[in-house]
Amino acid sequence: MFSLKKLRGVEAEYKRIRVGKKNLKLLIVRPAARDGGRKRPGVLWIHGGGYLLGMPEMVYMSRAADLVTKGGAVVVSPAYTLSFFAPYPQALRECHAALVWMKENADALGIRQDQIMVGGESAGGGLAAALCMYAKDHCTVNIAFQMPLYPMLDCRDTLSSANNRERIWNTRRNRFAWRLYLRSLKGRGRIPAYASPARRKDYGGLPPCYTFVGDIEPFYCETLEYGRRLRAAGVEAQVDVYQGFYHAYDMMHPEAEDAKRAAKRFIEQFQEACERYTAPQAGS
Repeated sequence: MFSLKKLRGVEAEYKRIRVGKKNLKLLIVRPAARDGGRKRPGVLWIHGGGYLLGMPEMVYMSRAADLVTKGGAVVVSPAYTLSFFAPYPQALRECHAALVWMKENADALGIRQDQIMVGGESAGGGLAAALCMYAKDHCTVNIAFQMPLYPMLDCRDTLSSANNRERIWNTRRNRFAWRLYLRSLKGRGRIPAYASPARRKDYGGLPPCYTFVGDIEPFYCETLEYGRRLRAAGVEAQVDVYQGFYHAYDMMHPEAEDAKRAAKRFIEQFQEACERYTAPQAGS
């Protein structure tokens, strides 16, 4: 399923970086052509799986593959610790370490320091949103653009997640996943926005955003609300809605015409972002 043979003109390698006591594995996927040494946008792409499942090699079946093959980006995907093994904040801590590593190693990676972006699907989208908040608040990495696709943002029930019985992801699975991910916070009062990004009050200064979501999936309402709150804070944000898409529909049916349209729209938005948005790093 995750074979590189399906991606022509692409090369991949693994790196390991130290994060606390863990050697965090990073999958780096880039265009094979060096294009005269021109530096490329760098995208930290975070895999989905409800915080409890998944692997970085999912980039080969997700929109991240298009970022490399059609968008010319360098994608870095971390093998963050799943919630079965450690709850919040371990995954966020490791993804943040990978983001900082990208900034510090931009020249070696061949990426532009002023076009470091983040994205991901499902729980990876939720982590991408949380990472934008954390990096801004702690002044560590200036993120140029965010692409949290059908993101898992709200640990509370919404109108679309409270009684959802669709395929792939539904109410029962969603509640279980949140309980597992947030078990370190049980009995400690307020859940922070870095754990459940929908809890954030101030959306000002976050990176511009593109996302899409299906209208029958659990994360429909929270995705729309995320876009609304960004726009209300003066942040450019576009949310496309696809009728009849259940969770991860684009990954499950890549040959379907409506999924192809969503994929095309996604890469167009990324290419437009590359033309419009930069975020120079402090001191650069």
